[in-house]
Formats: sequence, C-alpha cells, structure tokens
Amino acid sequence: MNDNERTIRDFYTAFQKRDASAMASCYHAQVRFSDPVFPDLRGARASAMWRMLCERGTDLAIEFRDVSADATRGAAHWDARYTYSGTGRKVLNRIDASFEFEGGKIVRHTDDFDLYRWARQALGPVGLVLGWTPMVQNKIRRTAATALDRFVAASG
Repeated sequence: MNDNERTIRDFYTAFQKRDASAMASCYHAQVRFSDPVFPDLRGARASAMWRMLCERGTDLAIEFRDVSADATRGAAHWDARYTYSGTGRKVLNRIDASFEFEGGKIVRHTDDFDLYRWARQALGPVGLVLGWTPMVQNKIRRTAATALDRFVAASG
C-alpha cells in the first residue's frame, strides 16, 4: 500500500468512527470537494461538511472498498447507510470517489452518486415522481447549503 492509498483508507476509517478531525487531517488546506449535493466546497468548508455529517448522522454506517492510488490520483467506492433526518426514511447511498493529491494530502475530492436514486429513497413518493427534476435537485442543494451555513455559524 502506498502513502496515498493509506491516506484514503485513513480518511474512511476516520469516517467510520465519525472522527471529523482525523478526516480533516487527510485534506490539504486548499482542498476542493464536490458531489451532486455540495457541488463546490473549498478548504475549511469541506471539512465542516464532514463534521456536520459526523455529528448529525446518529445511525450513520460507512463501508468502503476498492481503494487505489498512485503518486497523484486515487479512487475508492463507499456506501453510506443512514436515516435522512428530513423525512425519517432509510437511505443507502452508493458513492464512487476520486482524489487528487498534493504534498501527501487530498487536494481534490469528488464524490459521484445518483442524486435521483438518493431522492427516491430519502424523499419517498415526492422523490420518485419529481426527484429527477432540476427543480427538486436544486432544492436539495439549497437545503443542504443552508444546513451547512447554519452548522458553521453555530459551531463558530
């Protein structure tokens, strides 16, 4: 296992333990994170998003596999199981992650998953019927951004 593979494993092992500080230590200070819900988080805001998920995800369970990396890039697959607090519905989110490294740290982290699949699980009938629409997907993004803004403001 090379150092970048170890960094990815350390990141997800910390996530399994809901240790957001250890997760943040894997990130470069100038990290850029994106996924279908949080399309452009940078630096401390990316770490704050993980801290929010770790603190609020009372039944969050993480599994990861297929970790690979070379000197500059890496990848992994991870699954998140949790109850979506907005509806109380159970979610299994299957995510493919890609990474770029600089100075032994993750400088770019991109998670890819099917937002419509997530919406069907998290939102139930509304997600099934409308979860594929830009209107609903943009609402999901706005709701998540507002939650992160409030979390950051409350945690100083």
